[in-house]
Amino acid sequence: MADFPQYFENLTGAHHFRIDQQIINLIAGNHNQYTPPGVQDLVLLLNPIPDASHTRNRKKSPPDSECFPGTREEPIGEVTAWADSSMVVYPIAIARAPHVYWLHGFAGCGKSSISLEVAKKYAGSGRLLASYFFFRGAGERSTMNRFAATLASQLMTVIPATIPLIELSVCAEPGLLTGNASLSAQLEGLVYKPFQAVMSGRLLEETSTKGPFIIVIDGLDECEDKRGAEEFIDHMLKFFTLHPNIPLRIFVASRVEQHIRERLETDGVLLGDLNSHWPEKDIEKFLRESFHAVARRDRVIRAYIQAHGEWPKKLDMDMLLKHIGGSFVLASTIFKFIIQSATEEDVTTPMDRLPLTLELNGLDTLYTQTLARSQHLPHFHDIISTITLLTQLLPITAIADLLGIEVFEVVRVLLNLQAIIHVPGTDEKGRVTFCHTSLRDFLTTQNRSGSFFVPPSFHLRLSYYFFSYILEKGGNVGQHFERHWELFTELEASDIINEIEQFKARHPLHTDRLPYHAFLCSAFFFSLFVDKPQVSDSLSYLLTECTRQLALAAECPDHRIRLWLRGAFYFGLPDNFVRTVQFTEQVYEKLQHNLQCASTAIQAKTPDILKCQPRSTGKEHEYAVHVAVRALNPEPSSPHNANPGF
Repeated sequence: MADFPQYFENLTGAHHFRIDQQIINLIAGNHNQYTPPGVQDLVLLLNPIPDASHTRNRKKSPPDSECFPGTREEPIGEVTAWADSSMVVYPIAIARAPHVYWLHGFAGCGKSSISLEVAKKYAGSGRLLASYFFFRGAGERSTMNRFAATLASQLMTVIPATIPLIELSVCAEPGLLTGNASLSAQLEGLVYKPFQAVMSGRLLEETSTKGPFIIVIDGLDECEDKRGAEEFIDHMLKFFTLHPNIPLRIFVASRVEQHIRERLETDGVLLGDLNSHWPEKDIEKFLRESFHAVARRDRVIRAYIQAHGEWPKKLDMDMLLKHIGGSFVLASTIFKFIIQSATEEDVTTPMDRLPLTLELNGLDTLYTQTLARSQHLPHFHDIISTITLLTQLLPITAIADLLGIEVFEVVRVLLNLQAIIHVPGTDEKGRVTFCHTSLRDFLTTQNRSGSFFVPPSFHLRLSYYFFSYILEKGGNVGQHFERHWELFTELEASDIINEIEQFKARHPLHTDRLPYHAFLCSAFFFSLFVDKPQVSDSLSYLLTECTRQLALAAECPDHRIRLWLRGAFYFGLPDNFVRTVQFTEQVYEKLQHNLQCASTAIQAKTPDILKCQPRSTGKEHEYAVHVAVRALNPEPSSPHNANPGF
């Protein structure tokens, strides 16, 4: 949800909720207007993402990638040669070095580690202007929403002279921070123009002596906003074309995704293929020193070495290196798999596991073997599916609260999976993350993961869990309900309806959860204001089901329904939004019946909620029903305002 959220109050004071035989008009009311505060605290105003840069705590905010000492020196040397040079020799002529360097390679080959080393090197010399590490499933860090503002917050720290210029940009165009301006406008106003404006006089002379400033962008393929990534690249290249002498370089690391490749494979970009740097010696160095380190602290391994000599033996190491190939993530994951602690189901030692890894067919087999260690435990699939699809990383306690299970049940599932999942040291602090995003790719690709497959329809369950959590414990997590429901509605219209019907048939999931009638009513109403082709194809279904679920919820004896009815669910709708739905007379009769049932039930149980009775106005019937279809946002003194941990 945006930092300055617009909202719609669902049915509460819904000023023109009108039903007739042909058309229903749903019109959002006037929204809060954003008025920029003073500019004294520019960082607060920019609201940057705190864990996006190279200085973040990588244990809590992945990717947790770092070059092992003495490794990846050749590709890093090529990047620094580009960053430090002002001229580059081409076969035909001498020209300026391209402003953009694109380092690409397959998953797990060490791109993020190199990005980190590049960022640290130029931060040390004062030439790092900003760094941004995308990561899928990490909330807004996986989008372009606050990308420009985050870069700007780092820019003003490195070059304080840009502060008044950024302030002027924000005052002149508040939309730069509210999401109402395009990404190109945000980059221009918050980053490029302020930097360009200060590049004169003494600062320009110093830059000419030291070398150009660097921006490091890692994991652009991890950005879930593909259109935003495309806009960033297109605007970046256009900017450098218009300003060829500006002392700025941008380093981009990513996988070879088509929407990135078709834009960056151009004359204005220097290409670096990490796959061409065979890392076998670097991987061997990493494995040998890592095995030696674990042997020094593991008594079982030490005892084995004392009895049998060197471990791993040279033959085993050679076979292991051949099996791993050039994948650093596979090397790291195999190492963790070998040295992981034994369990009741898996009593093997590291010495037993090493030869077993030679039988594994790459990461997929390794992931399958590791996940199988916890597959038998209760709630395994819900826990893994939740971690896989969450749009924001959560700590263990929050995952347990969300799923309505005990914390220990989450812990015992995760402790067996530490070879592939980062498990924080405490249940309350630190967030559960995958060691590498290739695990998410594996779990969301059915022909690879098989029984471990996490279907996109699980977003429906997650939206229900978040909705229920709001009424059970309070807290401002309504944006998670909205986002997961939106992701669910990206399915085909027929699949949406089918999954909803199956969802209703499987309930109750938990007897202590908020009745799903209230959830579905809220979700259907929200969908009426989402302009998507899939939703448009099923508007009559959504509208009919919305009113039907409203009636069922109103008739439900659960005491929490009153809280739901009295609330107000804020939806991020544009001003003066209008959605017109045409439907048949049969649908109209169903709507009339459902709303009458809802009105009767509310009048009988909670008459103070119902603001006006249904009335006939000739060919149409207008109903203004004062009901809540949103998560409560109670005051701090409210007993429902528990800290949700989200």
